[in-house]
Amino acid sequence: MVFYFRIFGKESKWSGDHLARNTIVLKMSWFWFYLPLHLLMAACLCNSIKAPNTSSQQSFKTNLFNFYHSLILADGKETTVHLLKDIPKRYYFFLEEGRALSPFTITVTPCDVPIEWSILVHKTSASFLGKAAQGDHDTQEVSKSQRSPSMVSTIFNYKGNSVETYMGMSSHSALYMLEFLSTERDTHITVYLATDTTAGHLYPELPMDPRIDVIGIGHTTVTLTWKHSPSVLQHRENIQYCLLVNEKHNYKSLCAAETAIRSSGMKLPPTLALSLSPYLLEPQQVMILSNSELSIINKMSSGEVRQTCMGAKNTYTVPNLSPSTQYYFDVFVVNLLTNASAAYTGTFARTLEEPEPKVMELKDGKVIQVVLDGKKKKFYSLQYQARHKKVQFTFQLCRGQVRVHITKNSKIVASENISGLRYFSLKGKPLDTYLVQLRSTEESNSSVKVQVSPHLHKPLFPLLPESLKIKSFSKLRTCNSVTIAWLGTQEESKYCVYKKTIEEDQVWMELQNTDRCSGPESRHKSEKVLCKYFYDINLQRAVTTETITGLDVGTLYLFDVYLFGPSGIPVRYHSKVVKTRKKC
Repeated sequence: MVFYFRIFGKESKWSGDHLARNTIVLKMSWFWFYLPLHLLMAACLCNSIKAPNTSSQQSFKTNLFNFYHSLILADGKETTVHLLKDIPKRYYFFLEEGRALSPFTITVTPCDVPIEWSILVHKTSASFLGKAAQGDHDTQEVSKSQRSPSMVSTIFNYKGNSVETYMGMSSHSALYMLEFLSTERDTHITVYLATDTTAGHLYPELPMDPRIDVIGIGHTTVTLTWKHSPSVLQHRENIQYCLLVNEKHNYKSLCAAETAIRSSGMKLPPTLALSLSPYLLEPQQVMILSNSELSIINKMSSGEVRQTCMGAKNTYTVPNLSPSTQYYFDVFVVNLLTNASAAYTGTFARTLEEPEPKVMELKDGKVIQVVLDGKKKKFYSLQYQARHKKVQFTFQLCRGQVRVHITKNSKIVASENISGLRYFSLKGKPLDTYLVQLRSTEESNSSVKVQVSPHLHKPLFPLLPESLKIKSFSKLRTCNSVTIAWLGTQEESKYCVYKKTIEEDQVWMELQNTDRCSGPESRHKSEKVLCKYFYDINLQRAVTTETITGLDVGTLYLFDVYLFGPSGIPVRYHSKVVKTRKKC
């Protein structure tokens, strides 16, 4: 492309009237859409046009520059560029003649889909050197010998979604244009221009070998290690490593990872120092803080997206993975002062298959208690072969929270979280095989009692009332007594009341650690208050009350009621905390 500026009326003043009569003649080839580049060049090179130094001339230069100010690429600052599908976007920067060789770098980070971008230069000299910092088969570099005599030439092309850095050297004043295009969909990218190479690195440096090594694989863990970034060794307090784990694919930049997480409907919290914008912690996210590690787990219906920052440690064991699952791991080194980051070469690994769990046989009428490890999240399996058409499974939750999963001949017949005492009455055929799987849904250990029996078998657990809550009457409280009530059943049963004093700061711990399956045999004899029998055919009247006397003034008491069935197995009501009055 060739164009000329010719100013007629050289001796006349550059006023508004004369400017209207003056003519700027531009001859250009078919590549007419680069017109903004040349107008901007005219604004930048106005000082080289010899014209009278009047206010009109200065106004012309100012207006022309202001018209294109939004297109000028900032130097030494990361710029976010939003691209619309199939619509090219252009930015410009100008290098003035200075040292013998003026170095500069341009780093472009796609944040989603692959893009096309190129660098064009308009110069008055052919003295130019440049190369891409990272080679790629889609990258083309135009050498001096390949350039046409035109003053505008393309010096670099790239297509892809990798982070690409171009390093160039210019020996004369030149105007550069960067053109970006997304052909897949609307997206955004970041662009970083640096003309002062002595000012240090915006992006953390990667080691010579940026690969992530997998040094250990377990059923639910993968151990990773990577070589230290030179930036971490030099500026340990301002640089940290962050790991991203997912089940889909690797990410070539932190920007791309954040875009994928946001598009899935999740948000990243600002404390990770991973995000370029502030995000709030969502209800479906769980924060785990351990020593210097901060981990955010986004719970998803299909897999997890997990971000973990571990400071300057370059070895990390990823916990809480699913067995026999392939995961992708990406490590980013992040500058905490600028939020700029660099990505290691991602890797992937498949966790080991979980061994078949040991299965315990259940026998008719026998009660067993199972303790479940909350940290390992493993299923505990029980098997039962039916001798009759009808069977009943009974579960009594002793501690924590438990998930029950029952299959008959490999078909699911029941699955739910249990609380208190729960019965499952099932129909089938003799010799049907039932598999019961139990799992703790809490981090702490849980325990549950299990019994299976045919319907004709006499139940071991007592008939339960509608509610196992104990009620206290505030108006009936005195300095030395409290009145409590609880529901009974239509079956005559034995009820025993126990009490003990507790401190106010022990209430929560006492209620959390209570074994709801333990009977009065675990209590001290001095804690027993009374035992009584009662029932009522009319459930509306099956309520009993007791006034416990001989208590201390202003003291906090914990009351328990135990219900005994025909077999003698107790069921514990929910504990009740009551405080006697201080003044009467």
